[in-house]
Amino acid sequence: MKVIFLTGTAGSGKSLLTSKIKEYYAKNSSFPATLNLDPGVEKLPYSPDIDVRNYVDVTSLMQQYELGSNGSLIMANDLVATKIDQIQTEIDNVNPDYLLVDTPGQIELFAYRQSGPFFVNNISADEKVNLFLYDGTLVSSPSNFVSLTLLSTSIRLRLGLPTLNVLTKTDLIQEKLDEILEWTSDDYNLEDKISKEVDGETLPLISDMLRTLTNNGFFEDLIPISNATGEGMVNLESALSRTINLGEEVED
Repeated sequence: MKVIFLTGTAGSGKSLLTSKIKEYYAKNSSFPATLNLDPGVEKLPYSPDIDVRNYVDVTSLMQQYELGSNGSLIMANDLVATKIDQIQTEIDNVNPDYLLVDTPGQIELFAYRQSGPFFVNNISADEKVNLFLYDGTLVSSPSNFVSLTLLSTSIRLRLGLPTLNVLTKTDLIQEKLDEILEWTSDDYNLEDKISKEVDGETLPLISDMLRTLTNNGFFEDLIPISNATGEGMVNLESALSRTINLGEEVED
């Protein structure tokens, strides 16, 4: 079994992309399954095969411990780690080729508390990979792009997983898509654009971050995909295949 975690900022399209990847694998002679790891989500664009909401009830936690919405979400996400044995049993019973893990909308609750890395490390799988989603509507400027790259790198280091960077919502940013993709392939050009966008103390800080990311191999190409139409899914699957299947592609 291969496990694919989907992470990213709130609203970047994790759940919708989870559903699209599941559809793609199912159409190509593989057996995918989905794990919803967000105890606070109300609606999903897919029916989870395994759902943490069956183990952790945010509303009950709010009432039992007199917590606000944020406090109950923090407790709920921490409690998920205590249910890992039951969740693993469910996963084993389903026994998919690919398990798509839709992580909480608030990335800090998953990646920066101990429960998230614990879950990643202790879920049993042949291979694991992380998809970090760049929300296309947030990549509005070179400096924003570097900030998201820094976040992606931070998540990668926290989870300790090979990471593919995915640019989502490309159907909403067609006029800027080529420019954004150029930023990932030409860091010198990107640094020049940043120098024209910001000044003062901000410029050397962003420039230093960019050089550090580049010199340490954390500055990688984006894989563009439309969450709505699924355009770009073939390229995403190919990248996943190179990472977790040693290049053994599923059939079209």
